[in-house]
Amino acid sequence: MPHGLPLLAIGLLLLPRQEIPRLEHPEPQAFRETWANLNGKWEYLETDRDEEAPVLGMERFPETILVPFCRESALSGIGRTGFVRNVWYRRRFDLPEAWKGRRVFLRFGACDWRTTVWLNGVRLGVHSGGDVPFSFEITAAAKPSGNVVTVRAFDDARGGLQQLGKQSRAEKSEGIFYTRTTGIWQTVWLEAVGTTFVQAIGIVADPEGSRVLLRPDLVGPTEGLSLRARVLAGDEEVGRAEGLAPWGFDPLPVSLSKKRLWRLEDPFLYDLELTVLRESDVVDLVRSNFGLRTVELRGPLFLLNGEPVFQRLVLDQGFYPDGIWTAPSDEALRRDIELAKSCGFNGARLHQKVFEPRFHHWADRLGYLTWGEGPSFGPDYRNRAVDLPVLHEWRAQVLRDRNHPSIVGWCPFNESPAEAAPLQNAVYDFVKSLDATRPVIDTSGWTKSRADADVGDAHEYEQDPARFAARWARSPSPWPLPERYGAPRADRPFFVSEFGGIGWIPPGEKGWGYGSQPKTIEEFHARYEGLTGALLAQRFHFGFCYTQLTDVEQERNGLFFYDRRPKFDLAKIRAATSRKAAYESDPPPAEAPEVSWTVLVPAAVDPGGPAAWKWTTERPPEGWVEPAFDDSKWKSGPAGFGAKQGWEKRTGTAWTTPDLWLRRSFTWDGGEFDVALLVMHYDNATRVSLNGREILSLEGWNDAYGAFDVKDAVRSGLKKGENLLAVHVHQDAGGQFFDAALLLGTSAAR
Repeated sequence: MPHGLPLLAIGLLLLPRQEIPRLEHPEPQAFRETWANLNGKWEYLETDRDEEAPVLGMERFPETILVPFCRESALSGIGRTGFVRNVWYRRRFDLPEAWKGRRVFLRFGACDWRTTVWLNGVRLGVHSGGDVPFSFEITAAAKPSGNVVTVRAFDDARGGLQQLGKQSRAEKSEGIFYTRTTGIWQTVWLEAVGTTFVQAIGIVADPEGSRVLLRPDLVGPTEGLSLRARVLAGDEEVGRAEGLAPWGFDPLPVSLSKKRLWRLEDPFLYDLELTVLRESDVVDLVRSNFGLRTVELRGPLFLLNGEPVFQRLVLDQGFYPDGIWTAPSDEALRRDIELAKSCGFNGARLHQKVFEPRFHHWADRLGYLTWGEGPSFGPDYRNRAVDLPVLHEWRAQVLRDRNHPSIVGWCPFNESPAEAAPLQNAVYDFVKSLDATRPVIDTSGWTKSRADADVGDAHEYEQDPARFAARWARSPSPWPLPERYGAPRADRPFFVSEFGGIGWIPPGEKGWGYGSQPKTIEEFHARYEGLTGALLAQRFHFGFCYTQLTDVEQERNGLFFYDRRPKFDLAKIRAATSRKAAYESDPPPAEAPEVSWTVLVPAAVDPGGPAAWKWTTERPPEGWVEPAFDDSKWKSGPAGFGAKQGWEKRTGTAWTTPDLWLRRSFTWDGGEFDVALLVMHYDNATRVSLNGREILSLEGWNDAYGAFDVKDAVRSGLKKGENLLAVHVHQDAGGQFFDAALLLGTSAAR
């Protein structure tokens, strides 16, 4: 696909093509020949003062910056990383003579955060949000030559209104937060379109019908116009449809004479041409592409083209040492995907950042699965002023990226606080209304806000492979749990969406990783193989996501250094990552068994309110787990117990000490049962006994309710009549919480 580029006046300079950074077309799925790249040297000014008039009146700005790189980056030529409220840009350009009579738009790939744009002194408009494209029509304000565009970007990372992702709210990078991105950070370009033009196109693949369904969105008068769609496989036309414009609300079907699926091993793309015609004259022509593939959820199965493909994902944060959020080149975007594939991964979680279209372009072409995410860290979600920009950004992101076959799911939030739930739920519903072809996760890890989310997931950074394997051998349960627990269930797909994070820091260098650093390379490989192997062995897991692809500044747990040099033996990493998964060799059944549940001990989320437990924080004498033990001097209080952020609504009794001992009596009628589960949220190590006999011992913690099969132990220890459940919870560090339900289930097949 040709990428034509006229030379444009930049300030008083005329830059040759090779001096314009990121020269390639920024949106390959919406390509027109009539475009011009405005990257390069712009006049630049930064200030903490918010007044516009004094800056607009300046004859020249004092510095120059290289667009599209943010002012914090080395590539920008500025390299200042401290806080600043306003950054200003200015440059000049001429319009190509051939564009006369066409509508012209000034387009921005992304600019962080609230952007105001003027052309020749005329205010074009304002856009709020730092992560998605926006544009202004300049047809009326533009001149044939000597145009002056001025841009102001207001960015207040400490103000609590902006989604920041991994941008640090402190002066410098710290912990999991890194150098900020302020102002323009993706390509700026001009585009000429027809008087009536294709503003957007929705493409839905229908492999079973050997066709594709198109939803073109036309802007402008349509009387006397027609629209022609052509689909090509290489140079061969394999589909065509044509008719009067507009098409209306019904999709335009295009039958395909050749069907070739988009698969990981064969990521074939069809080319698409959409032409707006007035008789035989071309009014507008836009080119795109698509892959013929399906994503389907069937019970616990996540199917790609009807097949259970295990998703070996890696966490990719999209940071670069010299460009921060902006890749230094198009080749760097492709290279990151190739690095991940060299380690055996077939996809990535695109973490806390909206990745640019060129990344998705390469993922489509290289056969690489991705989950689209948003930069959800940062705002004060109690402030409703946060909501509208987030909703606008998600609309723009989904509409921009919905046609990429490589994107298989959306993840709007990550480890979000409880106060984000109202917006989280709204975004979940909004994204599903915009795109019915992909699953959506409400939030990855931590505080879930809805039990009906398409996919379940969890984060787990346990570093001991044996404990890690024991933890996930029990979850999710093959038995379908009531939705109120929000626990991993047998009737929807589940994966561990963050794990690993094994630190590796060369001697004399600083940084951090999860857990204790392995002492040798061999120890690293053994831990990596153990952790990945534990998840590959789980039949009810459709994938995993390892943290992470590269180091990012002080976070040193990548498989590659920040500059993309490999840290380890990639052949060994690839062999461990690529081992056959139980999900592939023995997929779980699509239909979960029907179970009737009896709650013997209720949790805080169960009907009727939480159970009352006897409890103490003073070490009890021997025999405290026995039914005959006298607990009359213990306190009594409702579950859950603890002091954990995000779980305040589930906390019935405060617990802040290192240890907690609990006892709860209950009765059983002696009826038959097929399964017995402890559904628990525990943090930290927990020991559970039934009638004096230990039935479950757990190290570490979980971030939500999880189901643990205790059928054999319960069957041998449960008595008709009165029984006693006794629990010891030990707190090490971080949040602390305990709540549990004991359930007996009877299969409908009995």
